[in-house]
Amino acid sequence: MKSAFALLLLAATLTARAQQVAPDQGPSAPIPQDKTQPSPRLNAAVSDRAEHLSDQMTRDLRLNGYQAARLRTINADKITKLEAAERQYAKDPSQLDKQSKAIGRERDAELQAVLTTDQYTDYFDARKRYAQADHDYAHNASAAILVNSVQNPSPVRANNATIVPTKTKDTRRAGEPFGRTLRQQP
Repeated sequence: MKSAFALLLLAATLTARAQQVAPDQGPSAPIPQDKTQPSPRLNAAVSDRAEHLSDQMTRDLRLNGYQAARLRTINADKITKLEAAERQYAKDPSQLDKQSKAIGRERDAELQAVLTTDQYTDYFDARKRYAQADHDYAHNASAAILVNSVQNPSPVRANNATIVPTKTKDTRRAGEPFGRTLRQQP
């Protein structure tokens, strides 16, 4: 009875192990992990960039609540795509320009469904200004993020420990004499 149970347990273990290992990999091959996920700081930077652009467009185009909410969603999506293209084509400006224009056309099509005719006309006339404002904000924000990440490092260890400057010790001792004054006391 014990041997039948042991045999059944061994068969179940081997079956479970065989399901975990991919057919083209050996049993000792590690499972690849996706290390391309953006960091939380990068996500925050993208959302700040999208919020900044959305705030400016909402104010300039005088959008209502529904339009502003849709605009924020559209801008968040397009800024995420633009950031990915900027990272991917950082060394190829012509390809980055093509991708930026394609993303801009997507935004135009989506905004045309949300904005009134007058608002869309105002937006279409100001597209270059919005693109320049976004580019300037992204450039300035990246420098600010770098400074902030150096000044306020985020936890990078599993136990959420952060590296911070140590507290300086106060080298002056109030009320205690130093040097000669100590020797001169009666």
